[in-house]
Amino acid sequence: MWQYPGEGSWYFVTVPEDISDEITDLTEGRRKGFGSVRVTVTVGTTTWQTSVFPTKTGTYVLPVKKPVRTAENLTEGTPVETQLTLTDF
Repeated sequence: MWQYPGEGSWYFVTVPEDISDEITDLTEGRRKGFGSVRVTVTVGTTTWQTSVFPTKTGTYVLPVKKPVRTAENLTEGTPVETQLTLTDF
């Protein structure tokens, strides 16, 4: 997990390239604003709905809100194992 260097306290997990490629293939022509894709995410015992967003490098990033970070004891630099399920498909 890493913190966005701009304003605010945005934290993200970068989705691995192979999974990002699969998301891109499965959602062609069906993505929302900014190329986002709705997902249901599970980290540890916490499940929530959000969107992943494409990057210029071809991967997606997953925002991780403070309640999730707190509940799962996640800090910057922590490897985060996630389960992503595409929503609305």
